[in-house]
Amino acid sequence: METSVNQNFLESAIKLFKYYKSLGDKTIEQLSDEEIQWRPNEASNSIAIIVHHLSGNMLSRWTDFLTTDGEKPWRDREAEFEESYADKKSMLAAWEKGWACLLDALQNLKPNDLSQLIYIRNEGQTVVEAIQRQLAHYSSHVGQIMFIGKQIKGESWISLSIAKGATNAFNAEKFSKPQERKHFTEGLK
Repeated sequence: METSVNQNFLESAIKLFKYYKSLGDKTIEQLSDEEIQWRPNEASNSIAIIVHHLSGNMLSRWTDFLTTDGEKPWRDREAEFEESYADKKSMLAAWEKGWACLLDALQNLKPNDLSQLIYIRNEGQTVVEAIQRQLAHYSSHVGQIMFIGKQIKGESWISLSIAKGATNAFNAEKFSKPQERKHFTEGLK
């Protein structure tokens, strides 16, 4: 029984990470080179800075995930919040590299790995705890990316979820189908 729960957890975590990546992808698609650099004030980060931080964190946390500390000596976290990308193309390359590292590490995990202890800055946690930690971290930053994108695009923003005023139609379509077990991300565009 435990293996099936562990397997379900891994599969669900991978689907959730892919879902949050897709929300970031769909936001970034709507923006220009200039818009990814926009920030509302000096205390805030641009989308390019957030992506720099996410990519740096992902590469550090998920490289040699089970065998080395998640805070790698080569990571320069401070630079992630100071340096940006010259253009959207170079930002997307870093974005894809970080997500590929994360997804590759997750897809290579076995159900029995979930109770293994790993370290981030010498603080031990199980693999389950580390996955949950990063899922919460990354989804919060993707939410920032979406919020900034929506601020920039205003009325031309293309909604990434149920559009305002469309809830009743969305629910009617869902409830018109028989109950079934499936992950909510299945069938999303």
